[in-house]
Amino acid sequence: MSFFVIGYYALLIGASCLAAYFKQRQIFILVFSLTMVSFILGIIGGVPALRFVTICAGLLALAAGTSYAFREFLIVITPDGVAKELRTAPLTAAFGMFVIFTYAIAGIFAPVIAPYGEAEIISSAFAPADENLLLGADQLGRDMFSRIIYGARNSVGLALLATTLAFVLGALAGLLAATKGGWFDQFMGRFADVIMSVPSLIFALLILSIFGTNLFVIVIVVAVIYSPRVFRLTRAVAGNVVVMDYIEAAKLRGEGDWYLIRKEILPNSTAPLVAEFGLEFCFVFLLIAGLSFLGLGIQPPTADWGSMVRENATLISFGDVTPLIPAGAIALLTVAVNFVVDWMLYRSSGLKE
Repeated sequence: MSFFVIGYYALLIGASCLAAYFKQRQIFILVFSLTMVSFILGIIGGVPALRFVTICAGLLALAAGTSYAFREFLIVITPDGVAKELRTAPLTAAFGMFVIFTYAIAGIFAPVIAPYGEAEIISSAFAPADENLLLGADQLGRDMFSRIIYGARNSVGLALLATTLAFVLGALAGLLAATKGGWFDQFMGRFADVIMSVPSLIFALLILSIFGTNLFVIVIVVAVIYSPRVFRLTRAVAGNVVVMDYIEAAKLRGEGDWYLIRKEILPNSTAPLVAEFGLEFCFVFLLIAGLSFLGLGIQPPTADWGSMVRENATLISFGDVTPLIPAGAIALLTVAVNFVVDWMLYRSSGLKE
């Protein structure tokens, strides 16, 4: 038995005993569970399995420490009201906010951060990583690191634009339907049902095949696909608000529909709508990445994570993880946004009480 194995188990058992002594129940359960899992993996996989567990645990610890530091940083720089809410944020939400902040910085300052242009050919095809090419080159000899940085601007920016348009259309239609009622409410509900009955990917492929794949068409198509989802939620939330007594009082005062939406309904529907915006962004982001992977999204030479996975997919056959890097960037942002949305839903649903 090597010194690594002895030190590994001694550290875990010692940490478990300290957590139990200081009555830190959650930490004790976590560390002792890791000890039991490591014992089983050690029997099956030996020292390499324990080293893999150590690396994973170290990465989780690094992520937790980064999340905690970033949350404390936000608490210091934000006003007292926001800082009070941030103190209740779990580390998962703080990690999500850190990832979103990192992606935003990469997208905004892409020309400064990226060492080369997104379409600049600087090496041979599929050149390995070195001091000049941090992640190697793609099938045309372009720097993968630079294209991933520019992809943050293109992929995330397009998804954010399409989500905003879908949200504005769906939320406005839902608020009007809840306020007016009658035939307008029925018509919008049936129209949303028709669009939602068609699978989103098939609908997008059909429209893009007919009208082309320029960015304007992509934004409009995605907005049309996902605005009915926003309409459904907004109509349900606003429908619970329009029956309140203060709405009836405002109508008796002679207030118009626009006043009711701006001053009475929308302020009381903000929390679920903000959470829905995050969820819709994830759906839109994944749809655009899927369209790009199929060749109907953002067109070359513009850097896009979905098309980068397709262009470098042949490297997987040779054991190269380069195509997994843009795929990992897509997955990481999706998970991060969901972490933040989960926290916002937790706050707005009243579960903490």
